[in-house]
Amino acid sequence: MPSTNVPYTEKEQALLLSIAAKSIQSGLQSGEPLHVELNNFPPSLTQIAATFVTLKINKKLRGCIGRLSADRPLVEDVAKNAFAAAFSDPRFPGLSESEYSHLDIHISILSKPEPVSFESEANLLEKIRPGIDGLILSEACQRGTFLPSVWESLPDKASFLSHLKQKAGLPADYWSDTIKVERYTTFSFEGGTR
Repeated sequence: MPSTNVPYTEKEQALLLSIAAKSIQSGLQSGEPLHVELNNFPPSLTQIAATFVTLKINKKLRGCIGRLSADRPLVEDVAKNAFAAAFSDPRFPGLSESEYSHLDIHISILSKPEPVSFESEANLLEKIRPGIDGLILSEACQRGTFLPSVWESLPDKASFLSHLKQKAGLPADYWSDTIKVERYTTFSFEGGTR
């Protein structure tokens, strides 16, 4: 894949959004995600990738599911995550037919996570980049992640980190020298089902 600021063309982005929408439609009709034939897609869309698919209705979260590890072809990951965001996000009931036409679909394609080295919580706060970094916080068997888009609602570094700790099942003020943090970036785009 060429290294540019926009790794996917508008046509490829539209195709991925269409796959997400069709997978949700498939779920409404058959209860199964869309099966994608990899031979029908260009190589750029069949490379192994990790994605998150976020669904919103009237700018409010309606579902978000994704994977941090890249182990499926991009189009397959989008199809399965779109289906899961619509029907398997434990925070919401399954999407209804009447909600479908109001959906906005947001796809985030993740870079490979890289460890962040730090000596203290203050040092970590100095190193994270608001609006750019998605973070994965791990402590023993507990783990949580925030996509870079979460910075829109939590623009303060300390607040972002304390909420991420809570998402990982830890107290907001928790700190330990054994906490591990990884960062990643995303290439994101969105579209509606209308």
